[in-house]
Amino acid sequence: MTEADYIEKYSSSHLDQVLGWLEKQTHLRTNCARMLSGKVVGGLISHLSQMIRPKAILELGVFTGYSTICLAAGLAEGGVIDALELNDELEDLIKEGYSRAGISSRVNLIFGDAKEIIPSLSREYDLVYIDANKREYLEYYNLVFDKVRSGGYILADNVLWSGKVLEDPQPADAQTAGIEAFNRAVAADNRVENLILPFRDGLNIIRKL
Repeated sequence: MTEADYIEKYSSSHLDQVLGWLEKQTHLRTNCARMLSGKVVGGLISHLSQMIRPKAILELGVFTGYSTICLAAGLAEGGVIDALELNDELEDLIKEGYSRAGISSRVNLIFGDAKEIIPSLSREYDLVYIDANKREYLEYYNLVFDKVRSGGYILADNVLWSGKVLEDPQPADAQTAGIEAFNRAVAADNRVENLILPFRDGLNIIRKL
């Protein structure tokens, strides 16, 4: 048994049934199931959301909706999630998962390029979750920053990128370079406090001061 298997075995979730169904469907109906948040990361962002109790969440990168369901666990009464996804071919699966989780009425699912959509959003967010195009993490950060309330949080997944950010301070591939630029910019930003958790593929927890 690996460490990851052990953690999953002894971690609980009240959403296990719905998320288990969605994980299976993601494997059956997509060819990118590795992009799924999974029980461990999903459990972490669910717990963080429940601690923050956000009234408004912005999610960048929905994939099949697994992370949305986890984030919704902490929504305050009357809260809402604006969930942005580029691939509209996933719409049926996403909506079915939302329906099974009972969160359809609390999620605004928006398809399109996040860089074009974010400027049109007028809501103030308590929590932003970034798990979209790694090349554009820093652009997303700059676009959402003024839409996050003081004391609010930005969570960015995959910030260790399978350890590639450790290998070269000037990476050649665009995805690693994008994440490295993002991590560097956040660490230098005196408007925030942050902590990178070496959890699965790395989660950057950023609090706006």
